[in-house]
Amino acid sequence: MFEVHCAGCHVNGGNIIRRGKNLRQPALEKNGYATIEAIAQIVANGKANMSAYKDKLTAEEIESVAAYVLDRAAAGWKS
Repeated sequence: MFEVHCAGCHVNGGNIIRRGKNLRQPALEKNGYATIEAIAQIVANGKANMSAYKDKLTAEEIESVAAYVLDRAAAGWKS
């Protein structure tokens, strides 16, 4: 799901629009998005250049994407 909906802007946890707003662990912590709930909220509702996905993904899919982001961030976005 991440590859389909998110990787276009966030390939390997980066951010092609705003480099400092990436999905790597230090940036998530600094920007207040180091929890599933916080990531799910921004995925659902969007913010600034980030589109909202609440009308495209179910609540379960949004939570799954959030959990994936946290897992990959903890692993340094390595396979």
